Amino acid sequence: MSEIHSMTGFASTQGETPLGLINIELRSVNSRFLDVNMRLPDALRAYEPVLQGIVKSRVARGKFDCRIDFLSAPDAPPAVDVRTLENLRRIEDEVRAAMPGVRPLSMADILKYPGVVRPLHVDPAEVEAALAQAMTQAMDAFDSARSREGAALARVLERHCDKISEAVENLVPKIPQIHAQLKARLTERLESALSESLSQGSTLTREEVSDRIRQEVTLYALRMDVAEEVNRLRTHVAEVRRLLSAGGTMGRRLDFLTQEMNRESNTLGSKAASIEMTDTALALKLSVDQMREQIQNIE
Repeated sequence: MSEIHSMTGFASTQGETPLGLINIELRSVNSRFLDVNMRLPDALRAYEPVLQGIVKSRVARGKFDCRIDFLSAPDAPPAVDVRTLENLRRIEDEVRAAMPGVRPLSMADILKYPGVVRPLHVDPAEVEAALAQAMTQAMDAFDSARSREGAALARVLERHCDKISEAVENLVPKIPQIHAQLKARLTERLESALSESLSQGSTLTREEVSDRIRQEVTLYALRMDVAEEVNRLRTHVAEVRRLLSAGGTMGRRLDFLTQEMNRESNTLGSKAASIEMTDTALALKLSVDQMREQIQNIE
């Protein structure tokens, strides 16, 4: 079973590279699409495509921020070019011989002179390999954090599924009685109205009036039937549970399912023929809304 990942996560790790010790800080928040932002030192800017590729291979959605900083320079210091240093000393001697009052070169002046300090030579391939390894380790820690939060979100969604199922199953046994009472009230009102019409000289016969009452009651009962809504709610809850059990990337599918569950809850509320049905519809909408809030954080 694949893990469920939250889009919210944080990780901070360190890694060794030929250029020095680095610190990698990763963080993400929920977003409809994947948005990767890399903040790197200039010395590592050329390796951004490699780092982007590692992130995109592991993250499907979310606003993702990566920051890499140097913590220390490499152990081997930059080398001094002795020949350039000797040339600089000779030039300084010649200038001071011609102009005795000239201030001597300071250490800072000498080090700034082009060619005196040779930059540390590193193999770009070695830097890339070290960076990729450090980034992979950071992503492992990041995914672990997202998995822990994803597991917690899954437990919350399961509890909401339990509430929805409980509300639906508590209502189902009451529906026949609710409809029977509704039909009785409707029949009584129709009979009263049509009887009054007969007493006022209507051309309809008593048998025709009875048939008309039965037709109206039947049509109204069909319009108020909630069996389809109940079955679809059961199906949607079962699919949510299946997705949570299977794991993997599911945020958009869960969001679609909660939209459908919200639609069924609204329809159930519009057909409510009793306070029990109204209360159930409100409870369903509350649970579905709370589910949608949590699902916004699932990858």
